[in-house]
Amino acid sequence: MRAPVPAILAAFLLLPAHAAAQGRDHPQHAHEEAATAAAAAARNPNLPPDGESAREALDRSPRHGEWVDVPVPGGGTPIRTWVVYPERPDRAPVVLVIHEIFGLSDWIRAVADRLAAEGFLAVAPDLLSGLGPDGGGTASLPDRDSVVAVIRRVTPQMARQRLDAVRAWAVMLPAASGRSGSVGFCWGGGRSFEYAATRPPLGAAVVYYGTSPDSATLAQVAAPVLGLYGGDDARVDATIDPAKRVLGPMKKPYEVHLFEGAGHAFLRQQSGRDGANLRATEAAWPRTIAFLRAHLEAKGGKGGKRE
Repeated sequence: MRAPVPAILAAFLLLPAHAAAQGRDHPQHAHEEAATAAAAAARNPNLPPDGESAREALDRSPRHGEWVDVPVPGGGTPIRTWVVYPERPDRAPVVLVIHEIFGLSDWIRAVADRLAAEGFLAVAPDLLSGLGPDGGGTASLPDRDSVVAVIRRVTPQMARQRLDAVRAWAVMLPAASGRSGSVGFCWGGGRSFEYAATRPPLGAAVVYYGTSPDSATLAQVAAPVLGLYGGDDARVDATIDPAKRVLGPMKKPYEVHLFEGAGHAFLRQQSGRDGANLRATEAAWPRTIAFLRAHLEAKGGKGGKRE
């Protein structure tokens, strides 16, 4: 027998209440949702976002960010570069932001935006420019595995040449002071360490969980280096002491911080390792900003004129 229409309508109207009751039957699920919401609300705005919230952070940013195709001396594919300008009355130091093995992602762009919030002119080049399908870069590749496969073709010499081109372009921007440094992550951390040996020298180089270069490159390091490493990242950490043995006798500044319990890529994976990655981030990021300011800002904390 068909139910009367009013009865069907009443049953339909009761559905939301029934759904709410189901939610009460799963308190663990509700607790997890509340914890996630609380963690998002409590996120320190002075830290870079983690990988999951990078896109949202970019969308919220009040700063001017733009894509630029930086020309390469002698021709060739321009280097696709994300540039974020700080809000300050004077010229700013340039910081090259060198991406992970996963290429120029939203997360790297969000880190650049956070550096701009701290007063730096942040420049994040796609070092895969021209190596993807139809001459594209990271964005032209279909997935992470493809990006990793292509980035293996970027030799240290190629990376340096591309960083040289972007750095030379960036320091001549009207908003730039002429001083420059680098920050790199994972694969990019190794490139940042190598780039500390460039001529003319950088003002500072920051290495986030990147392997140290070979002894010949280390012997040429001219910029002060800040190394920030997860304590549970044995593959990378095994290269710290060899670097100290080369740089120490030469009195080359190499400041090392090892964060107990943190893993590789802790700055991007802040929710991992039972809180150790977040604690590492909370300690490492302020050190990064202080280190860059100490070495890149002119006396008195102003960007000033180009050197």
